[in-house]
Amino acid sequence: MTGARLKETQRVAVISDVHGNAFALEAVLREVGAAAPDLTVNLGDQVEGSADPARAAALQASLGAAEVRGNNEERFWPGGRRTPLSVEYGAWLSGQLDPVTAARLAALPLSARLLGGRLFACHGTPTDAWTSLLWVWDPAQGLYLARAPHELRALVAPLAAEVVVCGHTHRPGATRVGDTLVVNAGAVSDQVDGDPRARWTLLERRGGRWTVDFRAVPYDVEEAVAWASRHSPFGAFQAGLLRGGVMDGRGS
Repeated sequence: MTGARLKETQRVAVISDVHGNAFALEAVLREVGAAAPDLTVNLGDQVEGSADPARAAALQASLGAAEVRGNNEERFWPGGRRTPLSVEYGAWLSGQLDPVTAARLAALPLSARLLGGRLFACHGTPTDAWTSLLWVWDPAQGLYLARAPHELRALVAPLAAEVVVCGHTHRPGATRVGDTLVVNAGAVSDQVDGDPRARWTLLERRGGRWTVDFRAVPYDVEEAVAWASRHSPFGAFQAGLLRGGVMDGRGS
């Protein structure tokens, strides 16, 4: 839509952090389709999970969404996997995804300007997919703390966007920096708040103002767990994560 006259009302569906969970994604996409957005944005971390990641990748590729890379897409880069667990998972995932898909994900851009520059999308911060925007991880306390307002303004104000949307923390939330709405989208998979439902976010611009609606979608968690248990060595981990709706606080 860059360079064209924008509609007075725009509806933008945002998905993030699918983490290879095709079952959660299917439920989300049914709702997204019913919402009939003008634009869909995918904020990354598309396949790093074990509930049918190949199908999750294919579903996301078919959306025609505007995409940015997450920190987990950078694991497809040479030397991107550093811990033994990450290397073990990467070896399994390479048997699930074809090389063309892996290369496409690795080449996704860090950020995107959309809707004539009104919307800025990134996974973490505008300059780093591994660092969160609204919150900062405090290892001493083992939790996220709100980013200092002056630091957030320094990151957001230069973007000169009406809305900035990010993911990474699996924590839906929003604030304003001046006239810019800053939205941390919810995660499709791997929740952190004890509610296992899949999440997505609907943004709407009407009369020059943006609003945000965080959605939670039930899906068949046991079907996802069963797939991971049958087809991967990570079934027990996936079961605890998806059933409990609580993952490690550092996000993805």
